[in-house]
Amino acid sequence: MIIHIGHRMESSEDEAIEAVSRGINQAFEKAKNSVILLMENTAGQGTEIGYNFDQIKKIIEGVDENGRLGVCLDTAHTFEAGYDVSNKEGLEKTLQKFGETVGLQRLHLIHLNDSKTPLGSRKDRHWHIGEGYIGLEGFRHLINHPLLKHLPGIMETPRKDTVEDLKNMKVIRSLLEDI
Repeated sequence: MIIHIGHRMESSEDEAIEAVSRGINQAFEKAKNSVILLMENTAGQGTEIGYNFDQIKKIIEGVDENGRLGVCLDTAHTFEAGYDVSNKEGLEKTLQKFGETVGLQRLHLIHLNDSKTPLGSRKDRHWHIGEGYIGLEGFRHLINHPLLKHLPGIMETPRKDTVEDLKNMKVIRSLLEDI
Protein backbone atom coordinates (compact mmCIF):
# COMPACT_ATOMS: atom_id res chain seq x y z
CA MET A 1 0.00 0.00 0.00
CA ILE A 2 1.37 3.40 -0.97
CA ILE A 3 0.82 6.52 1.12
CA HIS A 4 1.70 10.15 0.69
CA ILE A 5 3.62 11.22 3.77
CA GLY A 6 1.78 14.48 4.40
CA HIS A 7 2.19 18.13 5.31
CA ARG A 8 3.61 19.68 8.44
CA MET A 9 1.15 22.58 8.31
CA GLU A 10 1.93 24.78 11.37
CA SER A 11 4.11 22.11 13.03
CA SER A 12 7.87 22.00 12.89
CA GLU A 13 9.46 19.43 10.61
CA ASP A 14 10.48 17.29 13.60
CA GLU A 15 6.97 17.43 15.10
CA ALA A 16 5.46 16.40 11.78
CA ILE A 17 7.91 13.52 11.38
CA GLU A 18 7.07 12.30 14.88
CA ALA A 19 3.34 12.57 14.13
CA VAL A 20 3.70 10.50 10.97
CA SER A 21 5.69 7.83 12.82
CA ARG A 22 3.06 7.76 15.59
CA GLY A 23 0.27 7.42 13.04
CA ILE A 24 2.02 4.53 11.31
CA ASN A 25 2.62 2.85 14.68
CA GLN A 26 -1.10 3.16 15.48
CA ALA A 27 -2.06 1.73 12.09
CA PHE A 28 0.36 -1.17 12.42
CA GLU A 29 -0.93 -1.90 15.92
CA LYS A 30 -4.49 -2.19 14.59
CA ALA A 31 -3.61 -4.00 11.36
CA LYS A 32 -1.56 -7.05 12.23
CA ASN A 33 -0.77 -8.39 8.78
CA SER A 34 2.06 -8.71 6.28
CA VAL A 35 1.22 -5.65 4.19
CA ILE A 36 4.25 -3.50 3.40
CA LEU A 37 3.49 0.21 3.65
CA LEU A 38 5.33 2.21 0.99
CA MET A 39 5.94 5.87 1.71
CA GLU A 40 6.10 7.92 -1.48
CA ASN A 41 8.71 10.65 -1.44
CA THR A 42 7.40 14.14 -2.13
CA ALA A 43 8.54 17.14 -4.16
CA GLY A 44 8.52 19.31 -1.04
CA GLN A 45 5.79 21.61 -2.28
CA GLY A 46 4.41 23.95 0.38
CA THR A 47 4.64 22.29 3.79
CA GLU A 48 5.11 18.73 2.49
CA ILE A 49 7.46 16.49 4.41
CA GLY A 50 9.26 13.48 2.98
CA TYR A 51 11.01 15.37 0.21
CA ASN A 52 14.48 14.50 1.41
CA PHE A 53 15.85 11.12 2.29
CA ASP A 54 16.86 12.19 5.81
CA GLN A 55 13.21 12.94 6.65
CA ILE A 56 12.15 9.52 5.38
CA LYS A 57 14.89 7.90 7.47
CA LYS A 58 13.67 9.69 10.61
CA ILE A 59 10.10 8.51 10.01
CA ILE A 60 11.31 4.93 9.60
CA GLU A 61 13.39 5.16 12.78
CA GLY A 62 10.27 6.29 14.69
CA VAL A 63 8.24 3.25 13.65
CA ASP A 64 8.39 0.22 15.94
CA GLU A 65 7.68 -2.36 13.23
CA ASN A 66 9.75 -0.61 10.59
CA GLY A 67 10.37 -3.88 8.76
CA ARG A 68 6.88 -3.30 7.37
CA LEU A 69 7.97 0.00 5.77
CA GLY A 70 9.35 0.61 2.32
CA VAL A 71 9.60 3.44 -0.18
CA CYS A 72 7.99 4.23 -3.51
CA LEU A 73 10.42 6.53 -5.30
CA ASP A 74 8.59 9.02 -7.51
CA THR A 75 10.97 10.20 -10.24
CA ALA A 76 9.42 13.65 -10.70
CA HIS A 77 9.23 14.26 -6.94
CA THR A 78 12.84 13.14 -6.53
CA PHE A 79 14.02 15.56 -9.22
CA GLU A 80 11.83 18.42 -8.00
CA ALA A 81 13.13 17.90 -4.47
CA GLY A 82 16.68 18.51 -5.73
CA TYR A 83 18.05 15.04 -6.50
CA ASP A 84 19.29 15.14 -10.10
CA VAL A 85 18.23 11.90 -11.78
CA SER A 86 18.44 13.40 -15.28
CA ASN A 87 21.95 12.07 -15.93
CA LYS A 88 24.10 9.08 -15.00
CA GLU A 89 26.30 10.91 -12.47
CA GLY A 90 23.35 12.52 -10.71
CA LEU A 91 21.48 9.20 -10.56
CA GLU A 92 24.53 7.50 -9.01
CA LYS A 93 24.80 10.24 -6.36
CA THR A 94 21.06 10.02 -5.66
CA LEU A 95 21.14 6.24 -5.25
CA GLN A 96 24.23 6.47 -3.05
CA LYS A 97 22.50 9.01 -0.80
CA PHE A 98 19.32 6.93 -0.70
CA GLY A 99 21.34 3.82 0.15
CA GLU A 100 23.24 5.57 2.93
CA THR A 101 20.18 7.12 4.55
CA VAL A 102 17.12 4.99 3.85
CA GLY A 103 18.69 1.80 2.49
CA LEU A 104 18.21 0.41 -1.00
CA GLN A 105 16.53 -2.71 0.44
CA ARG A 106 13.58 -0.45 1.34
CA LEU A 107 13.03 0.61 -2.28
CA HIS A 108 10.10 -1.47 -3.62
CA LEU A 109 8.54 0.55 -6.45
CA ILE A 110 9.17 3.45 -8.81
CA HIS A 111 6.58 5.94 -9.98
CA LEU A 112 7.71 6.87 -13.48
CA ASN A 113 6.98 10.40 -14.58
CA ASP A 114 8.98 13.25 -16.00
CA SER A 115 9.06 16.67 -14.35
CA LYS A 116 7.44 19.73 -15.88
CA THR A 117 9.47 21.93 -13.50
CA PRO A 118 13.26 22.31 -13.10
CA LEU A 119 15.59 20.56 -10.68
CA GLY A 120 14.93 21.61 -7.08
CA SER A 121 11.76 23.56 -7.93
CA ARG A 122 9.82 21.81 -5.12
CA LYS A 123 6.74 22.02 -7.34
CA ASP A 124 4.87 18.77 -7.96
CA ARG A 125 4.27 18.78 -11.72
CA HIS A 126 4.29 15.40 -13.46
CA TRP A 127 4.94 15.30 -17.19
CA HIS A 128 5.20 12.86 -20.08
CA ILE A 129 8.23 10.57 -20.22
CA GLY A 130 11.11 12.26 -22.04
CA GLU A 131 9.29 15.58 -22.49
CA GLY A 132 10.31 17.20 -19.22
CA TYR A 133 13.45 18.13 -17.33
CA ILE A 134 14.49 14.54 -16.56
CA GLY A 135 14.45 13.72 -20.27
CA LEU A 136 14.95 10.57 -22.30
CA GLU A 137 18.55 9.97 -21.20
CA GLY A 138 17.59 10.33 -17.56
CA PHE A 139 14.92 7.65 -17.98
CA ARG A 140 17.28 5.44 -19.98
CA HIS A 141 19.69 5.44 -17.02
CA LEU A 142 16.88 5.02 -14.48
CA ILE A 143 15.13 2.01 -15.94
CA ASN A 144 18.33 0.19 -16.92
CA HIS A 145 20.28 0.84 -13.70
CA PRO A 146 21.40 -2.46 -12.13
CA LEU A 147 20.00 -1.40 -8.72
CA LEU A 148 16.61 -0.41 -10.17
CA LYS A 149 15.82 -2.48 -13.24
CA HIS A 150 14.30 -5.32 -11.21
CA LEU A 151 11.76 -2.99 -9.59
CA PRO A 152 8.20 -2.56 -10.82
CA GLY A 153 7.28 0.83 -12.20
CA ILE A 154 3.94 2.58 -12.37
CA MET A 155 3.37 5.53 -14.70
CA GLU A 156 1.86 8.63 -13.19
CA THR A 157 1.95 10.86 -16.21
CA PRO A 158 -0.88 13.28 -17.05
CA ARG A 159 -3.61 11.68 -19.11
CA LYS A 160 -6.70 12.59 -21.05
CA ASP A 161 -7.17 9.07 -22.39
CA THR A 162 -5.43 5.75 -22.97
CA VAL A 163 -3.63 7.12 -26.03
CA GLU A 164 -1.32 9.13 -23.76
CA ASP A 165 -0.72 6.11 -21.51
CA LEU A 166 0.19 3.99 -24.53
CA LYS A 167 2.51 6.72 -25.83
CA ASN A 168 4.36 6.89 -22.49
CA MET A 169 4.60 3.09 -22.31
CA LYS A 170 6.04 2.99 -25.83
CA VAL A 171 8.67 5.56 -24.89
CA ILE A 172 9.71 3.65 -21.75
CA ARG A 173 9.88 0.35 -23.66
CA SER A 174 12.04 1.97 -26.35
CA LEU A 175 14.59 2.88 -23.66
CA LEU A 176 14.91 -0.64 -22.25
CA GLU A 177 18.19 -2.38 -22.92
CA ASP A 178 18.50 -6.17 -23.20
CA ILE A 179 14.90 -6.84 -24.19
